[in-house]
Amino acid sequence: MNIEQIRSDFPILHQELYGKPLVYLDNAATTQKPQCVIDVVRHYYEKDNSNIHRGVHTLSERATAAYEASRETIRVFFNAKSTKEVIFTRGTTESINLIASSWGGANIGEGDEILITHMEHHSNIVPWQMLCERTGAVLKVIPMNETGELDMEAFSKLLSERTKLLGVVHMSNALGTINPIQTMIEQAHAVGAVVLVDGAQAAAHVTVDVQALNVDFYVTSAHKMYGPTGVGVLIAKQSLLEAMPPYQGGGDMILMVTFEKTQYNDLPHKFEAGTPNIAGVIGFGEAIKYIQNIGLDKIAGREKVLLDYATQQAQAFDGLKQIGTAKEKACVLSFVLDGVHPHDLGTILDREAVAIRAGHHCAMPVMQFYNVPATARASFSIYNTEAEVDALFAALAKARDMFA
Repeated sequence: MNIEQIRSDFPILHQELYGKPLVYLDNAATTQKPQCVIDVVRHYYEKDNSNIHRGVHTLSERATAAYEASRETIRVFFNAKSTKEVIFTRGTTESINLIASSWGGANIGEGDEILITHMEHHSNIVPWQMLCERTGAVLKVIPMNETGELDMEAFSKLLSERTKLLGVVHMSNALGTINPIQTMIEQAHAVGAVVLVDGAQAAAHVTVDVQALNVDFYVTSAHKMYGPTGVGVLIAKQSLLEAMPPYQGGGDMILMVTFEKTQYNDLPHKFEAGTPNIAGVIGFGEAIKYIQNIGLDKIAGREKVLLDYATQQAQAFDGLKQIGTAKEKACVLSFVLDGVHPHDLGTILDREAVAIRAGHHCAMPVMQFYNVPATARASFSIYNTEAEVDALFAALAKARDMFA
């Protein structure tokens, strides 16, 4: 792979901060955008800006065609059966809230159990807590161990005929752990539970075939896949979507409205009320094409090389403790440094033009498990280099010396 050629696709990378070349290692928060994505978003606003599905004029027809072409691109990428199973949302968080409100409101009652894991992002915790408060259902948590791996024996014991939904993160944003979702889906289905997989971190790094997984709901966000912010996708089995009530009411999700009764639109439009993020969806489709052009296997292989290289340096770095050392993990190096609060560390590294994340990463229960207030997190993408990893550890050495 020609990494320099790939880096040339991302205009934001070619700048200096504080007189030093930018080293962007906050990819788990959001990835940067290639020029092709920027170009299609700009083209929409410059040439095709119009509302979709409703107009008969040329601009509307072109915008609609581009929007729906993105739906087909995303269907193919995730191997959904039909575009009816591809619902555009504002992102992973809205997708999970949609499921909790629509599917959960219709299917969860008092005494039912919802099962999630200890390493979930807040967006796959809070909506279920809210649902449990409304319905009297019970939220149960699959524990994890010190390496950041789920306790699969405990998971098996927690499953029962009362389990109605399993919500599991595919790849932890705080730890990098890749969970054994195939096995977990099979076990959950065996007791009659429905499965939601949060793929926000995983979808840009590992192949996801929703049919092979037999997953009920799979959700992710464009901005973690080289696409625009404010747009994501919910992929769900058509039978579930058809049985679910709409999440929101308004334009485009209807076929007929009278004051007496409303007839809802067919899938996928039933769950896409109002004017959507048209430019974002078009950009999302282009981002998926960008991933396909490089090849997800090549991306994953390159990112593994970077993670291994960074992990070796971390293991040899005095005073650094890694948080999350699962056997199956990707792209994320979380750590704490003796005597330096992660927030201070993030600020010091910023002055060295190294961008990392410092905080709880919207995964406070993970921080509580490891008894730390926060961690520093370097996360890697296809455009990162070994030289940037070296720059990270050179900056960490400066921070360590400063606080020594």
